[in-house]
Amino acid sequence: MEEVLQPLVAAHGLVRTFGAGPGSRRVLDGADLQVEPGEMVALLGRSGSGKSTLLNLVGGIDRPDGGTVEVAGLRLDRLSERELTRFRARHVGFVFQFFHLIPELTGEENVLLAARLTGGEPERRGRELLRRLELNGAAGRLPHTLSGGEQQRIAIARALVNEPSLVLADEPTGNLDPAAGRAVLEILRGIARGGRAVIMATHDREAAALADRTVAVVDGRLQACPPG
Repeated sequence: MEEVLQPLVAAHGLVRTFGAGPGSRRVLDGADLQVEPGEMVALLGRSGSGKSTLLNLVGGIDRPDGGTVEVAGLRLDRLSERELTRFRARHVGFVFQFFHLIPELTGEENVLLAARLTGGEPERRGRELLRRLELNGAAGRLPHTLSGGEQQRIAIARALVNEPSLVLADEPTGNLDPAAGRAVLEILRGIARGGRAVIMATHDREAAALADRTVAVVDGRLQACPPG
């Protein structure tokens, strides 16, 4: 009998409202999302549609007002703040549009700092990632001396150094030129091919086309987009 694999991400009926009273805004209104290991999913939608909010809920940065989130077998909406911190360190890697590198640290130091938070062998893992992402020349330099593509690849190495099962990328090509953006997308797709799951929020249909599957965030819910 063939083994049935459980989804890495299973979110059901997610509701998230910001503000209170007449000025409140319901950004997510019953959103459902399921992502399998080895899959790259693009969240497509305009600015303010709820893409980043959904990533924050799946990554345990924020909590839903309603619905459930399960990642790697853990119900995030039931975890304490301390348990959520441990969950993020072990299971999730974040890649942001604006890189969020520490400006006083070199590229390598930015990567190794993330690794040291969970122990193990940060130097070995970090340097191997820098080599695989062709960043040896950037490893010893400060972020302001690097190109946008180099900074984003450093950020990807930082996200991967703790070997997370889930990578969340929020507009990862938004500050890159087309060539650098394409290179970053290929790296993210390769991460998924290696058995992890990647969820990428974007407003760029060309970027979304490189994912295995695209869903649109519309009126607080998710709608499957046809391929092509």
